[in-house]
Amino acid sequence: MSTNQPISVLLVDDHPLVLDGIRARLEHENCIQVVGEANNGEQALSLAAHLRPDVVLMDISMPVMGGLEATRQFHDLFPEMRVLILSMHDNQEYIMSVMQSGASGYILKDVSSQEMIGAIISVHQGNSYYSSGVSQTLLDGYSRHQNESRLLTPREEAVLTLLAQGKNTKAIGRNLGISPRTVETHRQNIKRKLDIHTPTGLAKYAIEHELT
Repeated sequence: MSTNQPISVLLVDDHPLVLDGIRARLEHENCIQVVGEANNGEQALSLAAHLRPDVVLMDISMPVMGGLEATRQFHDLFPEMRVLILSMHDNQEYIMSVMQSGASGYILKDVSSQEMIGAIISVHQGNSYYSSGVSQTLLDGYSRHQNESRLLTPREEAVLTLLAQGKNTKAIGRNLGISPRTVETHRQNIKRKLDIHTPTGLAKYAIEHELT
């Protein structure tokens, strides 16, 4: 595609008012052309097959087929199309799910028109784009993970790893060359530091923090 052609965009949202608002924000931009609108992921895939948009601006929560499943299918069926998620959700769980689905970016619905346009241009150029609010959520999550990982000493992490593997106090002591009493002291310190007091909870923590 030559550089003077507008970026073709397919809008996907199940709320007509939202679609109207997004179209109004984009239609005066010479560098962007809205080529179609869909109300769910299934319809978006069908339209994309013949519209061949450069960028798909997609909501997450929709009937029939939601944005995450649709994004996965776009990634498989139309890898040349860039999917940019537009959502009201800024929690880390949603954002991580989007990143794993193959989307090129994630912006919040309250972004300015200028940022939305910039995001579309950026992903069309092959970049990833996350709006400032989303980036901060990811950064906060990373910082929290780093702080948690520093709570435990290397010895406590070793004990936690063996606990998560289902080993008892004596087996852990033999494995690490320490007494059962020392193992129990480490176990109590781990529970106190992490504020986790069940074997299942400790095992889950170990798995989530790649200590197993």
